[in-house]
Amino acid sequence: MAREMCSLVALLHRRKFSLAIDFQGYGETAMMTWLTRAPQRWGTVYQSLRRFAYTRGIRRNPKLHPAESNLLLLKQCGLSVESVRNEFVLSASTMAEARQLFAKLGLNDSKPGLFIQPFTSSAQKDWPLENYLALATHWRDAGVQVLFGGGPNELGRLESVSRAGFPVAAGAPLLVSAGLAKLCTVVAGGDTGLLHMAVAMNKRVVMIQGPHRHPERFYPFRKPEWKLMPAPGAAISTVSVRDVIHASEIAFADCASQLAAVALGQ
Repeated sequence: MAREMCSLVALLHRRKFSLAIDFQGYGETAMMTWLTRAPQRWGTVYQSLRRFAYTRGIRRNPKLHPAESNLLLLKQCGLSVESVRNEFVLSASTMAEARQLFAKLGLNDSKPGLFIQPFTSSAQKDWPLENYLALATHWRDAGVQVLFGGGPNELGRLESVSRAGFPVAAGAPLLVSAGLAKLCTVVAGGDTGLLHMAVAMNKRVVMIQGPHRHPERFYPFRKPEWKLMPAPGAAISTVSVRDVIHASEIAFADCASQLAAVALGQ
């Protein structure tokens, strides 16, 4: 660790940066920003003691969406942020790999599909898996193909999903999982990275948000209406299956309307 730290410090000095931007504002990132010795150092200030690291810093607003907070930093430091595009583009090779896995799982990308990402980085942010199964069963009965995603360590947690006859892609590389989500019509899950990637790929999302000190801060970027959350002080498990089904019905209807609009435009 000491060797790597020395190597990093040397790199920061050697590159002679003219501008360093610290969106995180953590102690470690503030120190790295300061060590660049760049004449312009911008940063989000979490704690007053870290203000020394920046030539220009703004106090973190805990009620702002993280991306909006980053944009505010850039704006207050003089950059134009009026025409921001939230866009994530997968490579052709990644999409080819995703299509191959999609077909291997018995799915057809010409049919409506629901991608479910049931787990997040924190158990308190996870809607109960049995609820996701109820949601999946509802849509399978309605003729929609359903695919469950997950990380490499979550395959065992999804055994009940496999037993229920749903395809599972847990363990696929993150970008391939993103490709699988892109091949589906709607993406549902908790407040986790893949849901935010789906929004950036122009997918319709249903996000089930768990309790948080600042719940207004976390939602699909510039789409707060795509989020469901429990009543203040209640656990995420209190979000009803009926409400999530209703939200997903609206999501599928939105997608159908967009397709119809495109068809009419052609």
